[in-house]
Amino acid sequence: MQVSVPWARPGSGFTLLFEALVLTFAAAMPIAKVAAMTREHDTRIWRVVEHHVHAARDQLDCSGVRRVGMDETSARKGQDYISIFADIDARRVVFATEGRSAETVGRFAADLAGHGGDPDKVTDTSSDMSTAFISGIKTHLPHATMTFDRFHLAAKLSEAIDTVRRTEVTTRPELKHTRWLWLKNWANLSAKQQGELHQLMRPSAQLATARALRWREDFQAFYDQDPSYAPEYLRRWCYGAKRSLLQPVKDFVTLVEKHWDGIIAWHQNHLNNGLLEGINSLVQAAKARARGYRNKNKMITIVYLTAAKLQLPTLTNPTPAYMTSR
Repeated sequence: MQVSVPWARPGSGFTLLFEALVLTFAAAMPIAKVAAMTREHDTRIWRVVEHHVHAARDQLDCSGVRRVGMDETSARKGQDYISIFADIDARRVVFATEGRSAETVGRFAADLAGHGGDPDKVTDTSSDMSTAFISGIKTHLPHATMTFDRFHLAAKLSEAIDTVRRTEVTTRPELKHTRWLWLKNWANLSAKQQGELHQLMRPSAQLATARALRWREDFQAFYDQDPSYAPEYLRRWCYGAKRSLLQPVKDFVTLVEKHWDGIIAWHQNHLNNGLLEGINSLVQAAKARARGYRNKNKMITIVYLTAAKLQLPTLTNPTPAYMTSR
């Protein structure tokens, strides 16, 4: 016969304070290390963490979610990913799931509805330009305005510059070992690097890579334009870049024209995926410390533990609302 006691969860085998300590440790270090510190098997530690994360998520209120950021992060080496969805205004993860297909957005919409939210009330999304996210948003978040992350766009244009450089270096040896001079922003270069780039950018050098970099600088200026003039500025930029004779830059123009509305939308809402990039950095750092996870569900648990702002037990409050309301 089991007797309920106020200092332990039924069936747990641990006190509430011990479980709160485990959760505190688990948010900052690998589960294996928590197990070693507490002299418990890691499966028991995982059981504690998973129980509280799932129980706290059951009580999650998503009724106020209006602007959603989404991104994928690698679960393992190769083509193995999880997709993460965040409430941009609350700055927290609200959902994570396996894969990076359009259906991940469908699963998010269903989970949102299950937590008091309404997919039809999502007004804005921020994402990269993956066809999976675009298709999923159109189908499952039909009233959302898509904004494509400016930093993903900058990365795509930087790839174009690097493609030009790799082609040109075969005939212009001065471009050897200069890759990062072209890919970094000017402000992030050392004084020595700025001097080297300045020499390469001289008109007399007649470098195609230098011309590509100028097109990137002009594109970045799009985000500094007045919203009323921004569409015209981008049209003029595309018109000129198409005639640049630099195929990678011309390919980027095609990408811009294909995703025009989601790029222009930035001037209405200034959304970007900075929050998601920060969360991804936390998740990847935790994965590296743990040397990977046994499966994607465990990685998703860590995402919620570290980035969902769940009301979990703490040493000063070992019985949060979701435990006392049951």
